[in-house]
Amino acid sequence: MPRIDGRRPDELRPITFTPDFLTHPTASVLIDCGKTKVLTAATFVNNVPGWMKTQQRPGGWITCEYGMLPAATGERTKREAVSGKQGGRTVEIQRLIGRSLRMGADLTQMGERTLFLDCDVINADGGTRCASITAASLASALAFRRSAAAGAPSPFRELVAAISVGIVDGATVLDLCYEEDSNAEVDMNVVMSESGKIIEIQGTAEKAPFDRNRLNELLNFAEFGIKRIFQMQREALLRAK
Repeated sequence: MPRIDGRRPDELRPITFTPDFLTHPTASVLIDCGKTKVLTAATFVNNVPGWMKTQQRPGGWITCEYGMLPAATGERTKREAVSGKQGGRTVEIQRLIGRSLRMGADLTQMGERTLFLDCDVINADGGTRCASITAASLASALAFRRSAAAGAPSPFRELVAAISVGIVDGATVLDLCYEEDSNAEVDMNVVMSESGKIIEIQGTAEKAPFDRNRLNELLNFAEFGIKRIFQMQREALLRAK
């Protein structure tokens, strides 16, 4: 059965990166992934969380704040600031982004500073957490490159990227849009390092369990897509100053 947007099962949505979309942060990246758009800013603060000082843990920290604009979805979503607290989904996603990005850097080489990654979803059509991780990794690479002292080792080790994969109408498909995601029998998010190692897998059987062979197929699709994303990230790094 053809996909809703006519893509092949293993085909990514069109992806573009626009570095330095914002003026003030050390680095920023706007990612367009189909109709999903996420703006990520990377900003250094010369301090670390209090718990790191208490534990006398050397180095720095990377953390994320994630949010979705009220008009990013079909129906207006009330800003979480109005209710005075973040929702569970928001907290879970920003923790995922932070965990993923810390895998791409040597925190001991950062000094006592924190890299804040602010990921704001401008338009949502599925895959917002994956797009946020992918854009945040590129923004981190640019920020570390620009802030590195002459002759000092860079804390940046490798890029990180993420993609969704799932089973829709019995078929394994890559990079789910919202309509596919909301009707998927299986929905999975895969985060990998540029060296090909798995950082995190989030997978759920929404309608029926799946076997090991199907899991392997899902991971193969994800790896294929992520390798293509790394190529695009590298091309964007070369274009940026």
